[in-house]
Amino acid sequence: MKTDVMNNNPLSENGKIPTANIWTFWTKKLSRDNLTLAGILAVLFVFMWLFIIMPMWAMLTKSVQNSDGEFVGLANFVTYFSSPSLWYSLTNTLTVGFLVTIIVGLLAFGYAFALTRSCMPFKTLFQVLGTAPILAPSLLPAISLIFLFGNQGVAKEMLGGASVYGLIGITMGLVFWCFPHALMILTTSLRTSDARLYEAARALKTSPIKTFFVVTLPAAKYGLISALIVVFTLVVCDFGVPKVIGGSYNVLATDIFKQVVGQQNFSMGAVTSILLLMPALLAFAVDRWVQKKQKNLFDTRSVAYEPKPNKVRDSFCLVYCTLISLTVLTVLGMAVYGSLVTFWPWNKALTLNNYNFSELSTYGWSPYFNSLTLAGWTALIGTVVIFIGAYCIEKGRAFGPLRQVLQMLSVVPMAVPGMVLGLGYIFYFNDLNNPLNMLYGTMAFLVVNTVVHYYTVGHMTATTALKQIPAEIESTAASVKLPQYKLFFKVTLPVCMPAILDIAAYLFINALTTTSAVVFLYSTNTIPASVSVLNMDDTGQTGAAAAMAVMIMISAATAKLVHIGLDKILGKRTQAWRKR
Repeated sequence: MKTDVMNNNPLSENGKIPTANIWTFWTKKLSRDNLTLAGILAVLFVFMWLFIIMPMWAMLTKSVQNSDGEFVGLANFVTYFSSPSLWYSLTNTLTVGFLVTIIVGLLAFGYAFALTRSCMPFKTLFQVLGTAPILAPSLLPAISLIFLFGNQGVAKEMLGGASVYGLIGITMGLVFWCFPHALMILTTSLRTSDARLYEAARALKTSPIKTFFVVTLPAAKYGLISALIVVFTLVVCDFGVPKVIGGSYNVLATDIFKQVVGQQNFSMGAVTSILLLMPALLAFAVDRWVQKKQKNLFDTRSVAYEPKPNKVRDSFCLVYCTLISLTVLTVLGMAVYGSLVTFWPWNKALTLNNYNFSELSTYGWSPYFNSLTLAGWTALIGTVVIFIGAYCIEKGRAFGPLRQVLQMLSVVPMAVPGMVLGLGYIFYFNDLNNPLNMLYGTMAFLVVNTVVHYYTVGHMTATTALKQIPAEIESTAASVKLPQYKLFFKVTLPVCMPAILDIAAYLFINALTTTSAVVFLYSTNTIPASVSVLNMDDTGQTGAAAAMAVMIMISAATAKLVHIGLDKILGKRTQAWRKR
């Protein structure tokens, strides 16, 4: 028997490791940390393969098959483009997308500028009111607009005789719903400005207007582009607002619903989904390009910009933010008021009968509690899976190629609209030959779908937090052979606790308010509240639909308050090191 002196491994006469010692050899070669890492990465890859790649593949396959499952090539696409009504939907989708994107971009930039570049009072209040619409499902502003500007609306004269059902209503509803998404991005972008640039502009006696175009706008351009892309993607993918207030103004999202639910034409639904996927993919590609081009404008010598009082600017910003905040309160308040009206518009006596879902709906209160269950499990499971996955990808010490593949797969869900993902789940999992068919129609199925739908944002949040941990900590831990799991629990988790709470709150709130991702996947026992709002609105129970939407909003607001409280409590214990 020979011995490999370098590694102290017993060798056979031919110089090879005996079969019995192969396992011993590899377990010595691979540390416990790397074995654990390999196992987690393998599980994560299987998860993404089954719940991201395969559903998309099933949808693409369905688009080139007929109703009998026979391959027909591009015949379905030819049929689609031969239909004037479907072309009309595509044109409408792009029209609404560009229109809402421009309006939201202008409104949100002005609001973000007021919050970050002025000394106006009540900034905290305006910040809360500006982001309040994100707590409501997209169905709520649509219902509220019906109460305001519908055929029997209290302010229908303000539209000058135009109907709110169609382009006008869809645009107004989506502007309201998308506004906070753009505001958060732009506020973050405008806050990262170097005061030295403004001091240089003042030294050169540059006018405020020129300073805005030469200093402020260039510094915020990538944030502005990202905000516009996010808004455009949200608009073209949204299903709730066009469904409730769109009238005869068809868009691709409502076409998918009609093809699948109304006509049971799954092949044409798949074709429409692919067309809806195209602008979303294009927007995603542009956003990725923007992120690569963006450079960090802050360094160790940078000075944070602090605005100085200016009566004219501050007064204008105060009036501007007040008007937008009053609009937000009007829309939210009208939904609450409508939910308390006995029978709109004939009997406006206030009552709580619309909240008596056990009498008004065959499902009773089940959808509401289903949504709380869905949100709770999505937040719990999603946060664990996303953070551990991001940690292994970002901080893993081995298996670089596999980690790169998983990093690419982690950003795929952001480019896939919720309805497209849901339709892919139908095609892949609603197959009796698929062993995972047992998941179909269960709460676990909705949880997995929702986690995947919102995976990318959580992953990016976790990755950003993990990158803030100094590399010296990992190198020191490796040099003293500290097991990575101890480093994870003693250092990584406490340092990243704010990000973990952000991920959990994001998943919980979005699971409460989502419609498009689950509209095809629920069963009678798992119907969520957001879908229940759609059903009640379809049957003419607008008051009850508004009441359920308000319940969703209240629950989301409560979750946000809990998030803020936990962030402050845990922040004092885990983030004290940042103040040293």
